[in-house]
Amino acid sequence: MTDEQVEAWIDADPDPRTRAELRGLDPESLAERFSGTLHFGTAGLRGPVRAGPAGMNVAVVSGATAGVGQWLIDHGHRGGSVVVGRDARHGSEDFFSATTQVLAAQGFDVIALPEPGPTPLVAFAVRDLGAVAGIQITASHNPPADNGYKVYLDEGAQLIPPADAEIEQLITQVGPAKDIPRAAVAADSRARANLERYLARLVTTFGSRERRRVRVALTAMHGVGGDIAVQALRECGFHDVTVVGLQHSPDPDFPTAAFPNPEEPGASDLLLDLARDSGADLAIALDPDADRCAVGACVDGAWRMLSGDETGALLGAEIVDGHRGENALVASTIVSGTLLGKIAAAAGTRHVTTLTGFKWLVRAGDGLVYAYEEAIGHCVDPDAVRDKDGISAAVAVCVLAERLLTSGQDLGDRLDDLFTEFGVHATAQYAIRVDHLSDIADVMTALRTDPPPRLAGTAVSVEDFSTRPGPSATDAVQFTGSTDHDQVRVIARPSGTEPKLKFYLEVALAPRTELGNAKALARARLDALGAQVAEFAASVRR
Repeated sequence: MTDEQVEAWIDADPDPRTRAELRGLDPESLAERFSGTLHFGTAGLRGPVRAGPAGMNVAVVSGATAGVGQWLIDHGHRGGSVVVGRDARHGSEDFFSATTQVLAAQGFDVIALPEPGPTPLVAFAVRDLGAVAGIQITASHNPPADNGYKVYLDEGAQLIPPADAEIEQLITQVGPAKDIPRAAVAADSRARANLERYLARLVTTFGSRERRRVRVALTAMHGVGGDIAVQALRECGFHDVTVVGLQHSPDPDFPTAAFPNPEEPGASDLLLDLARDSGADLAIALDPDADRCAVGACVDGAWRMLSGDETGALLGAEIVDGHRGENALVASTIVSGTLLGKIAAAAGTRHVTTLTGFKWLVRAGDGLVYAYEEAIGHCVDPDAVRDKDGISAAVAVCVLAERLLTSGQDLGDRLDDLFTEFGVHATAQYAIRVDHLSDIADVMTALRTDPPPRLAGTAVSVEDFSTRPGPSATDAVQFTGSTDHDQVRVIARPSGTEPKLKFYLEVALAPRTELGNAKALARARLDALGAQVAEFAASVRR
């Protein structure tokens, strides 16, 4: 931007706090703030809470909302209902107010959820109320400095191309942020009743008893899902729930979790300690906006967090079994493990893989009853929530644990049953966090032009997903190989939400009679894969 354009942007900022922030910056810092803009990535905007077009602030959110509203009007939804919610991160309240008021001024019927709450409540309300769109102010599991703006469109599913690009183009035409009209939004009985209706759906789907026996340890990871998750579990019969007190109440600074993501090493240590000390049967970790659910269990005599693929196989097997003979469909992504597909095939159930993200998973096809991705996202009731939902997933895994407890088993035993039938499947992720996106491009280029011929001692073939036809193309490279029916697989893919390059690793063994030895072999091969991937990535970045 020119100096004149920068000055005009600052003058048009409707928030005096961020105007003052920009005017107090030195020239170099000011230039950095105006070096780019936030773009619609996975379902919307996400970035640091700060002034300027490269941050999340009232000016950017107002412009984004005006663009979303205009897109809805252009597509025949003038005056339709739009659900708006928010989490408890820094800036969420102000961004929520800007979003609701801009939409109201555009003539939409705005259903503003009254309290900070989980993202799945917005996705649920869009379908439940027949709204034309939903917007949640959230950065999900990003670091404390970030916030975001998530958009749901048709039938409560995340937006997909070309809508994202069309909305971005409309945002560029909005004009000065201070001139965007706003109108007050009144309290709404539909918004107040949303949580009650969501909980009622859980009881209808998963049943309720006066008291089920499973004992649960739970953490909300300083997010907005804690009280609602406890209430949901109790209404479905799970009254013995102990929470990690230090992490239960919303706190935008996330004092015990610098990266409030249950997948991060150490993030769930307090939860696992609580599970051991309280004699729990399983542990549940929600991410800060409660759309993702990680499960902890005692496996082979030790408490640990299950991988998203392990939980996906456990829930998937249970749901597939409950829908036999119904022409049901289950789905996972290209970077998820392969065990669910084998479970589905053995049961005669349809299974498909999609591109990464729930915007694709929930559009997998008719008859969808379950979808998951390895990043601890689970959709266990697609008819109600067309997105990942950590709360309903928590209830579903507790129902599974209750059934197993009745037969003298636990989650670890059930996982062993699946490994005995289909072979041990072990997955892991190796990620590179970068300061410069060019580092990611360099590694991806090297993988395409000079790929490793062998991984973990196995010859591999290479597939470049960017050359796939049409909408199935994506920026990812896959390496696969097999020896004596044992398989290795690595997929490299840039993250859609963070400055990371991710490698998804899988070892899938053929069934063996000695399960303990098979687990050890799978782990050793997985470790070898991880070491080789790390060495390759480091050599490219030197």
